[in-house]
Amino acid sequence: MSFREAYDALLDRWGVPVEHLDLAGTHVNVCGPPDAPPAVLLAGHGATAAAWFAVAPRLADRYRVYAPDLPGDAGLSTAPPPRTVTDLMAWLSGVLKGLDEPLLVGHSYGAWVALTYALEAPVRKLALIDPTDCFTGLRPTYVARALPMLLRPSEARYRSFIRWETQGLPVDPAWLQAAALGSLEPTANPVKPRRPATFKNLPPTVVVVADRTKAHNPHQVATQAKSAGATVTHIPQATHHSLPALHTEELLAALGN
Repeated sequence: MSFREAYDALLDRWGVPVEHLDLAGTHVNVCGPPDAPPAVLLAGHGATAAAWFAVAPRLADRYRVYAPDLPGDAGLSTAPPPRTVTDLMAWLSGVLKGLDEPLLVGHSYGAWVALTYALEAPVRKLALIDPTDCFTGLRPTYVARALPMLLRPSEARYRSFIRWETQGLPVDPAWLQAAALGSLEPTANPVKPRRPATFKNLPPTVVVVADRTKAHNPHQVATQAKSAGATVTHIPQATHHSLPALHTEELLAALGN
């Protein structure tokens, strides 16, 4: 199976009509009523927009949902990859152009992108799902375990890394297939995250913490997020990579859906 076939198979899992937009080379999957308020979903690094298959169709009951593929990452976007934080924010501004104060949802690296944008631009509500590099750094053990997969990517290394992080939880096979094949696609280095110096312009924000995450210290994430003024929701059984697909009900409850 090719990466594109795996990506399309994952999109089929959305179970609702999905439109495909091309915004100057950015591929965006769209669903939900055209006159509904907007919600924008930013996936984690390498996960692709199709990874929102469990969440997007449920949000589409009340939102017009937009899920873009980040240029330079695995996915279907063909635009030049952003090289700096300024480039990245300009890209997201282009995706959000014409959307009136959306609900902005991000997972992992996508959460950092969402937070960085929301501290400078109007967002109705921000939802950060087990956010990385927003309130604390990555655990050295997580980085060390990820390095072989990043330096010498293979399906086997990717699957092994996910099995290690999800700790026996059932991982959706279609998502794992698409993500593992995506790890072999030519990609650019992501813009390196810079943790915010201040949270004084933070919009109404919910932070979802995976209590079994191996990516970072969940207690530190929760503590720092609360001190920044965010509402924190814990999902006790979740790990970093079991989100967002495996814990849909808890996640939607946290989002207020």
